[in-house]
Amino acid sequence: MCGIVGYIGSSNARNIIIEGLEKLEYRGYDSAGITLYNLSSNIFNIYKDIGRVSTLSRTTNNILSNIGIGHTRWATHGKVNAVNAHPHQSSSGRFIIVHNGVIENYKQLKNQYLKNHTFISETDTEVIAHLIDSFSTIMDVEKSIVSTLNLLQGSYALLIIDNKDPNTIYAAKNKPPLIIGKDQEGVTITSDILALAGYAKTYHVLADKTFVVSQKDSAKLYDYDLNEIQVHFDEFNFDIKSSEKGIFEHFMLKEIHEQPTVIRRIMKEYIYDSSININQSLLNDLKQSSRIYILAAGTSMHAGIVGKKIIEDLIKKPVEVHIASEFAYNTPLIDPNAFFILISQSGETADLRTCLTRLKKQDYKTLTITNVITSTLARESLYALEIFAGPEIAVASTKAYVAQIGMLFILAYALSDKTIDIQYELSKTAQAMENFLLSDSHIRDLVVKYINTKHAFYIGRGMDYATSLEAALKLKEISYIHTEGFAAGELKHGTIALIEDKTPVIAIISHESIKLNTRSNLEETVSRGAIPIVITLESLKSEGDDIILEDVHPLLTPILTILPAQLIAYYAAYELGYDIDKPRNLAKSVTVE
Repeated sequence: MCGIVGYIGSSNARNIIIEGLEKLEYRGYDSAGITLYNLSSNIFNIYKDIGRVSTLSRTTNNILSNIGIGHTRWATHGKVNAVNAHPHQSSSGRFIIVHNGVIENYKQLKNQYLKNHTFISETDTEVIAHLIDSFSTIMDVEKSIVSTLNLLQGSYALLIIDNKDPNTIYAAKNKPPLIIGKDQEGVTITSDILALAGYAKTYHVLADKTFVVSQKDSAKLYDYDLNEIQVHFDEFNFDIKSSEKGIFEHFMLKEIHEQPTVIRRIMKEYIYDSSININQSLLNDLKQSSRIYILAAGTSMHAGIVGKKIIEDLIKKPVEVHIASEFAYNTPLIDPNAFFILISQSGETADLRTCLTRLKKQDYKTLTITNVITSTLARESLYALEIFAGPEIAVASTKAYVAQIGMLFILAYALSDKTIDIQYELSKTAQAMENFLLSDSHIRDLVVKYINTKHAFYIGRGMDYATSLEAALKLKEISYIHTEGFAAGELKHGTIALIEDKTPVIAIISHESIKLNTRSNLEETVSRGAIPIVITLESLKSEGDDIILEDVHPLLTPILTILPAQLIAYYAAYELGYDIDKPRNLAKSVTVE
């Protein structure tokens, strides 16, 4: 959620931190701040305020500095204001910190250790700075920090600066991600690998409960007993153009148009002449399991619902899909021979991490499907599969969603009797996606004409219902139009009461067996004043249907039918003048519970 960037070296820290924070704006935030060592006055100055990183950029425009730390905040403790924005200082002003995470016992720590301290903010973060300062009166800085770390309960990624030492950045993490990048110019520490682009030749992803002491030409890692840890730094390869908008006005539109390429990229990575390049031990463990559980959140959960149908159809094994936040604390009865698939775009979803920790304690076998193979979930699961969607900058997920479904299809095919020509079917789907996106201008016209109300609904049956859930999420999260996805057959059981005059009802119809049922349900809404919009396939079309897509394999239709829904959401937000790539109140990677 929160974005963190720190730098120490011979380059201008201000530029690297500001540019890094701008790359992390996609994660969502409400305020931003930075502290820089001013080489002219030889002091650390703090700049912070609510709003965008661009404000910080203007405020710090002429500052030259060799060291600093920056932060974009997603409020968890305290109101959204400049006081609660990071960085925070200790009472003496000596220690300055930024923090991603939630300290669960901060009130107890206040009462036990800091009764006589005066706090400026409402945050849990400020407690950390005060504790380090308090301990520093009786021990050296490194021991002060690890003594504080050993008291913290909860989650944290921390960067710490000591005003008395402008040559060192300290870092520590437990749960939220933190990554160190190095090149000949200096060291960058960040919560997201995107911020290292252009500033790192090598990188290392920190493990939980790691403490770092970084100077301009070194980064030493320790455990919380201050024993040094020897680690390997990997070569950093990143195509910076993939994180730029190019010819598109918004990242979301660019990422929608990248989706056919994403499907082809997954095929290239995993399919060789119809043989599947997936770890055989993973396939054996899946085959030997009696039930598969899919755990995910938000868009990834919707991909999991589609995946359930794909897996059950192809390998005839029962699948359950659970919301991660519910499974973590309201765990159902679990088959003792279960296999777990965790789906996460970022690989850092906090609820899924909680689930994974508990599953590992019970010796369940786990697979993470993610877009970030270096992520915590990927590293801590028994198995991991990368979806190769490339950087997804817009908060509203598009290409990661279709990539997740594509990955689940390939995985299920690898376990099946292989009666499908997988290369043909996926290639055909990618081409159908591309063909639609080359002629999608009528979608904006539909939006202007019909999607201009406070409420809208998607309906569908079977896999179309799963797509309706994802389609509704896309529309409401970036246009703020209240939108719900309903199982079409459930309308008459109460929800049809929500239909008002001129309410858009978008029906997704992609399967022969339910086409008449869904059309009948749509007519029920029309008779109550709804405006009908139909998304369907060429072989299922009727006169007056609005969006016609090419026919593809029945299990791959969700990859295709989501495209017009994504564009409906995009153009609805565009016409309303909203910030499409960074919608209000939302974060890309939910790294705290």
